[in-house]
Amino acid sequence: MLTATAMGFFEKEIAKAVVLALFVPLIISSGGNSGSQASTLVIRALALGEVALRDFWKVIRRELLAGLALGAILGSIGFLRISIWSTFSDLYGPHWLLVALTVAFALVGVVLWGTIVGCGLPFILRRFGFDPATSSAPFVATLVDVTGLIIYFSVGIIVLRGRCCRRP
Repeated sequence: MLTATAMGFFEKEIAKAVVLALFVPLIISSGGNSGSQASTLVIRALALGEVALRDFWKVIRRELLAGLALGAILGSIGFLRISIWSTFSDLYGPHWLLVALTVAFALVGVVLWGTIVGCGLPFILRRFGFDPATSSAPFVATLVDVTGLIIYFSVGIIVLRGRCCRRP
């Protein structure tokens, strides 16, 4: 329901660049999975006493690097996939390069955001006296899915700058 609301907010942009809708599953699953993984690792480390609240910034810094690396890898794969496919097909339209850049940049941003939320939320919950396990995968994935769509379509607006990507 929240995902539909986020997509509804960008309805005009999606109508201009329908091709962006093809990558929504990739974007939300990448962000949700990276967030869930980071959350699981931090919850486990907190439960085992391997990290404490005072280690928050150390963990954030480490996860930032991991999220950036994973996002860059996934973004590169997405970019290459669109680029290679565009040599054989016109599926992505005449602005395929802009679509590829949108997907690549958005994947970096969404995976990075997912990692930050996933590793930060258990610390925040622990700080306020709640059980960090309540920030488990479904909660983090939902939060990151919705915000990931906002990141994706915002990147699309910036990269595409009003260009129409509908197929001729």
